[in-house]
Amino acid sequence: MPELAYSRTRHSESLRQGSDRELLAALQGGDEMALDELIQRKTQPLIQVAYRVLGDLEEAQDVVQMAFVRIWENRKRYHSKWSPNTWIYRITTNLAIDHLRSRRSRDRVQEPLRLHVERGHEERGLRRVGTLDDREVHAIFRELAAELTEKQRAIFVLREMEGLSSREVADIVGCRESTVRNHLFNARRVLREELVRRYPEYAPACSPRDELADLADRGDRVDRGGPGEELA
Repeated sequence: MPELAYSRTRHSESLRQGSDRELLAALQGGDEMALDELIQRKTQPLIQVAYRVLGDLEEAQDVVQMAFVRIWENRKRYHSKWSPNTWIYRITTNLAIDHLRSRRSRDRVQEPLRLHVERGHEERGLRRVGTLDDREVHAIFRELAAELTEKQRAIFVLREMEGLSSREVADIVGCRESTVRNHLFNARRVLREELVRRYPEYAPACSPRDELADLADRGDRVDRGGPGEELA
C-alpha cells in the first residue's frame, strides 16, 4: 500500500509538471488523474470565458462542469496536431453559446434584465464613463452586450477581452477569419449604437468609439476581479 501511494504521488507530480499536450495524451489513455489535473489547471480561465459570454457566474460554472464531461467523453477525438487550448476553449465556448440560446428562447417573451445606473433626477446631466464606479461599468456593459447575437458575443469576448488572435478565435468558433472580423465589426457597431441610444449622457464628451473602448477596457478589468474573487 505505501508503494502504491508513493507511485500515485509521483504520477500526480509528473502530470502537474507536464504540458497541456502531454496531459491530453494521458487523458486519451484513460488516465483519470490527468482529468483531475486538467480541471485544476483550466477551471478558472474557462469560467472567466463562460462568465463573459453568459453574464452569470453560476451558469458559467455549470457550463464549465459540462465542458469537462464533454472533454472526457470526446478525449479520443483530440488530435495531437491541434492546439490543446483551442480544442478546450471550442468545447466550452460552444456549450456557453448553446446555453445562452436556450436561455434567450425561454425568456423571449420577457424584456431582458436591465441593470441601470442609479442616479437621481438631479443627476441626469452629462457624465463621462470615467466618472462611473466599477459596479456601474459592469452593469452597463452587461446590458449592452445582451443585444449581441450569441456568436457576436462569444467572438467579442474571445477577441477583445481574452486577447486571442483572429486565427485563434476562428479555430475556436469554427469559422473563417473574415467571418470573425465581420462579427467583430457588427458587435462593435451594435455596442456603440446601444451606448449612444441608452446612455446619451456619455456620448457628447467624446466619440462613441472612444467611450466604448473605455467601457470595454474597464469592463474587462471588473470581470477579471469579479468572478475570480468569488471563486477564490
